Amino acid sequence: MLKYGVVRMHDLIQDILNWESFYLSGRLQKPVNMLVDNLDIETINSVNLRAAVSAALLLLPPKFTEEDLYAKICSLSYMGDVRMLFAEDRNKVKKIVQGQFNLFQSMYKPFLEEYEGKDFLRFSSSKNQLANISQDCGLPVTHSHISFLPPTVRSQMGMKIGKKKVISESGKVGNGNELGFGSREEAAKCMQKALRRTVMVSSARQAVSGVLTVGGVKAARYLTSKMCKAWRSWTRT
Repeated sequence: MLKYGVVRMHDLIQDILNWESFYLSGRLQKPVNMLVDNLDIETINSVNLRAAVSAALLLLPPKFTEEDLYAKICSLSYMGDVRMLFAEDRNKVKKIVQGQFNLFQSMYKPFLEEYEGKDFLRFSSSKNQLANISQDCGLPVTHSHISFLPPTVRSQMGMKIGKKKVISESGKVGNGNELGFGSREEAAKCMQKALRRTVMVSSARQAVSGVLTVGGVKAARYLTSKMCKAWRSWTRT
């Protein structure tokens, strides 16, 4: 048994660049095995990965570990997911990161080096060979992180803070500075609300689609299995 999906390449690229549903783009923020890549999706996905790093950094404290960073990146596409409330292992994110830690490192190494070169991040090694990271939490860096977020997310953030003219007459979406956040905390909270809403709608649609495509009986069996697994993760000490 396996899960599979079919998607138009145009829709895939749009989600990678804009996080419109944050479903496919969220999956591609985690390690995947690309068998065929005729349109060089791996290169296009670099925009998605850089945005994921910036989004995660906005939600992290001034000091954290490398594992904390990958866990936060991994958790982005689960924020607001209705299935996480009752049908997912509470340790799902932790298991994904710990089970594929080396792959996460290779995926995100170029972006961490880029941010270190810009003095956004500072690294120090620890006894367990996991990097300890400290980050610049000042407003200029916060605005830079916002500017790396997808246009759709920035637009939603602008709407939430009352700036409805985030998109200029030329069609360009305003950057982090134009959104005018007064603090890092305000920006992080606003971004989190925008992502939660996107993921909630997308996950609900996927849940309904699952029932319609596989049928009620198979869907019920699958859901029961997931709920039992989730229950064991919540009751295990």
